[in-house]
Amino acid sequence: MAEMNRGSRPLSPHLSIYRPQLTSISSILVRITGNALIVGALLVVWWLLAAATSPEYFAFVDGLLTSVFGKLVMLGSIWALWYHTLGGVRHLIWDNARGLDLDSAYKLGWAVVYGSGLLTLLTIVIL
Repeated sequence: MAEMNRGSRPLSPHLSIYRPQLTSISSILVRITGNALIVGALLVVWWLLAAATSPEYFAFVDGLLTSVFGKLVMLGSIWALWYHTLGGVRHLIWDNARGLDLDSAYKLGWAVVYGSGLLTLLTIVIL
């Protein structure tokens, strides 16, 4: 048994034959956006701490967060917040044993994708 040739056995599921599905990608993105929101929250805390420290330090941090890069990070945080929230709502729907069939699962997945984009745009317009 120790002499089995393990090199010729296929991996399952192998990346060359596995096709990612909307539900699996969406689930992974919910986890990623949850972690990205931690980074955005830390940046806001850094900004608040800089405001409490000194005017010079606050000017530095505020300049960084209001730069083009900082605005892109905050825009990404807004999108991540909406995506993560809508993904959570989708999971609450699934927890109530609703929308578990394949057609409904895909509709909910696309609703999360398009809804997060639309709500991000609405947030930008309102703010």
